[in-house]
Amino acid sequence: MHDLTFGIIGISIAGTILYLIRRDHLHSHHATWWLAVALGIVGLGLYPKLIDWLAIHLGIHYPPSLLFLFGIVMILVKVLAIDIHQSQLERKIRRLTQRLAILEDEQHDKNTAEE
Repeated sequence: MHDLTFGIIGISIAGTILYLIRRDHLHSHHATWWLAVALGIVGLGLYPKLIDWLAIHLGIHYPPSLLFLFGIVMILVKVLAIDIHQSQLERKIRRLTQRLAILEDEQHDKNTAEE
């Protein structure tokens, strides 16, 4: 039963991501992350004992808690990636604003000199 549930969830996520890409609501760079998540969910559906095996080898006594740990780590990585991307965008916007101010000042000086 879990196999079917994980498969349906993974395929649903992948379908939603592809739909959002098609409608241009999601950039392909971000979609890659979510498609990897969907693939991981489908993989867990196909190989449900994988979590048990990993938990035993990592010394985790309650295997379902490994799913929560993976989920939290994935969320933290995604949030960090978003913060890095946002910082890059803010830097680009600041530089663009500075360049625009310089161009406007040069244009103003040019117009003043012509008068």
